[in-house]
Amino acid sequence: MTTIKERLDALRREMKAANVQAYIVPTSDFHDTEYVCDYFTARKYLSGFTGSAGTLVVCADQAALWTDGRYFIQAASQLEGTGIELMKMGMEGTPEISEYICAHLKAGDTAGFDGRTVNVQEARKYERIFAAHGLKIDENLDLISKIWDDRPSLPHTPTFHYGLEHTGEEMDHKLGRVREAMKKEGAQHLIVTKIDEIAWLYNLRANDIPSFPVALAYSIVSGDKAAIYIDDSRLDERSRALFEQHHIAIRPYDAIYEDVKTLKGTTWIDPSTINAALVSLLEAPVYEAFSPIVLMKSMKNEVELKNTREAHLKDGAACVKFMYWLKNSDPETMDELSAAAYLHERRQEQKDYIEDSFNTICAYGPNAAMMHYSATEQSFSKLAGKGMLLVDSGGHYLDGTTDITRTYVLGPITNEERYWFTKALRSHIRLEKAHFLYGCRGLNLDILARGPLWDEDMDYQCGTGHGVGHLLSVHEAPNGFRWKIVPERNDSAILEEGMLQSNEPGVYEEGKFGIRHENEMVVRKGNKNKYGQFMHFENLTFVPFDVDGIDLSLMNDDEIAWLNDYHEQVYEKISPRLNAQEAQWLYKVTRPLEK
Repeated sequence: MTTIKERLDALRREMKAANVQAYIVPTSDFHDTEYVCDYFTARKYLSGFTGSAGTLVVCADQAALWTDGRYFIQAASQLEGTGIELMKMGMEGTPEISEYICAHLKAGDTAGFDGRTVNVQEARKYERIFAAHGLKIDENLDLISKIWDDRPSLPHTPTFHYGLEHTGEEMDHKLGRVREAMKKEGAQHLIVTKIDEIAWLYNLRANDIPSFPVALAYSIVSGDKAAIYIDDSRLDERSRALFEQHHIAIRPYDAIYEDVKTLKGTTWIDPSTINAALVSLLEAPVYEAFSPIVLMKSMKNEVELKNTREAHLKDGAACVKFMYWLKNSDPETMDELSAAAYLHERRQEQKDYIEDSFNTICAYGPNAAMMHYSATEQSFSKLAGKGMLLVDSGGHYLDGTTDITRTYVLGPITNEERYWFTKALRSHIRLEKAHFLYGCRGLNLDILARGPLWDEDMDYQCGTGHGVGHLLSVHEAPNGFRWKIVPERNDSAILEEGMLQSNEPGVYEEGKFGIRHENEMVVRKGNKNKYGQFMHFENLTFVPFDVDGIDLSLMNDDEIAWLNDYHEQVYEKISPRLNAQEAQWLYKVTRPLEK
């Protein structure tokens, strides 16, 4: 196996041959996907950093990697000894990627990237800044294929039709809604490159990416026809029949790069997601805006919500069984890997379980300070009868997608740990209790969660929550909770009824501990009066919070009342899905608390 240094040396040789002085390697595929299949893990291959977000820049004598606050600790550890400098995004003094490149190149030098892996919005930013500094740019430069000899193949998993009993809407009706949106904006064509949008539009699922049950595909929707770009040998018979019935052409995966050249009339593109290489081939006039599918997909209908509720009850049962085992066994016999495996097995027992919705984060003690820590066979910690274990996990079921975090107390904890455990729980409760007028965005509500921590000059360097897909991505646009707009993220939309939303404030102290409390919620309408339409959240997750970590003296009476009511619901909904011993234990740990 080659080392990181050897791989970087190989890339630099190809850069020299191509007369390129800086090469940009994003964490993406041809579809601007957050979590990518093995074929597209070039940034990981070249840097050794395994986080889900980051961009690597390689120059002739330097290299740097940008990532966000979720991964600062992890990246620092994994980049050690590689010669790659860590750039902490959002921190004072950290240069932008383009600034770094301009500082290390001189006028007349060239920066390059594979335009299929960079969205057009980002590419235009590079073009503008590099031109202002006299730099040239090569946007059609695939150097990765030249140096990655044992690169995995593109996935080719069979598809399956996701039926009306789960989606609540047939593809022809969805296509009709999309065409109405196109007509309203004067567009004759819509190019769809996001694979979760294609999966939603055509009620199509597959297994091309771990924990993301979709197929790599493109689509072009026109006024009276549509095309899906996918190897037709992968298609299930039901989907194939529906495509024929609704005049949806099945074209080879790469054929879109030729077909876009023939489009006539205004073509709708989403510059935040469509890749730069595809747009460079377009000759038709374009209309630029977020894809209309983004909002449609995020607003779950009543059939989807009914299924989602059932998915969360199944998942709640699996998580409670795990919690029972964890709290009633000797932690000295466990480690992070065995604990995660036990939880996975409990999910597998549930009807219509498909796979985990992301790699479980099972982090003991100081490891939990790394928000997206990942235990491996080469690096994991044993548990002990003290401290805390953070477990962030989720499942994909035919019914829907779940995402939950609980922080478990394994024995004696410090006063500091108990203090922040309680403060973070207060943050969670305050946000979940929110009532607000329609028109609010996550930006308006984030302070409810962050307030108890900001009062103590404490913060968590990430958003408070994200949207969730319906048997799609566990991270879904366009809704979320954060205190400021992050330009590269489409997660600040108005909160609409039917949107699924995570609520996950936390406290992370490097070298000490990490705490996070997470439920999933759905946005619902409340009363409407002369002041407008009031909104609230319906909780979907039913798993007890570990009361062994709580200091009740730090909580308000209404917060304790909320917690007691929540735990009563947990027992009522989950106990019928447990054996007698587990149900008896659940009754005890959900008993009302009093100061």
